Amino acid sequence: MRLIPGDIIDLMLAQNDIATGQDRAAIEAALGLNQSLVAQYFSWIGAALTGDLGNSLWQNVPVVDQLAATLPITFELGLLAMIVALSVALPIGTYSAMRQDTAGDYISRSFSLLMLAIPSFWLGTLVMVFPSVWWRWSPELNYIPFTEDPLQNLKHMLVPAVLLGLSMSAVTMRMTRTMMLEVMRQDYIRTARAKGLSESLLVLRHAVRNGLIPVVTLIGLQAPLLIGGAVILEQIFVVPGMGLLLLEAVFQRDYPVVSGVFLIVGVGVLLINLLVDLSYGLLDPKVRHQ
Repeated sequence: MRLIPGDIIDLMLAQNDIATGQDRAAIEAALGLNQSLVAQYFSWIGAALTGDLGNSLWQNVPVVDQLAATLPITFELGLLAMIVALSVALPIGTYSAMRQDTAGDYISRSFSLLMLAIPSFWLGTLVMVFPSVWWRWSPELNYIPFTEDPLQNLKHMLVPAVLLGLSMSAVTMRMTRTMMLEVMRQDYIRTARAKGLSESLLVLRHAVRNGLIPVVTLIGLQAPLLIGGAVILEQIFVVPGMGLLLLEAVFQRDYPVVSGVFLIVGVGVLLINLLVDLSYGLLDPKVRHQ
């Protein structure tokens, strides 16, 4: 972002219609941008270790306060999207494996390829435009916090969560199908089937748990996509979350806000991957004894 033509000083000077060298030097000194990038970075790291992520260069508001206000919104959107993704991917992927090479399998695989090919932000644009033209309906754009009106909040978050969830479900669906096909060919599955265990019980008790470990790993790897996909969708559906905050900060060259957002994203990815590793023990008893 520092290499983009036109830095924050240029934007401030243009906004205030001043362009003297003295004014530029004064603004740089006031914002601490007169130091080298290395010095600015270590200064930011030292303050971050104490919990101070600096202030917004435009609003002079602590970055921590901005993140505290927007992080729960993005977390809610990501959680709803993950619920949608798993609700679609796991049942359809399992069904597709159980009905391999049938019409249902081909439809499921075609659906997953379609969701892989269509970007969520493009689909979001279509949802915003065409229903309003054809049916005079558009998604709810007035955000209300969940604590104030849960129903209105969910009405606003539902459409972007479904679009983001469907986009994420495609890879998970294909992985679920692949792993279920592999598990169903194992010797212990054939032994359980030969003993007379019903097909539904065989799938739920034995096949699904063993096939989910790579799927859970994939879900953990998709965690950054929750932020990446939410950046554009939050702008389209006017969701005041961390993605929208990041996008506005990039446009304004607000360096402390961008650094704070990426720090939170990095910590979030680490925590999600830790939860994924811990979940292996719940899915596979052999992991708990190693």
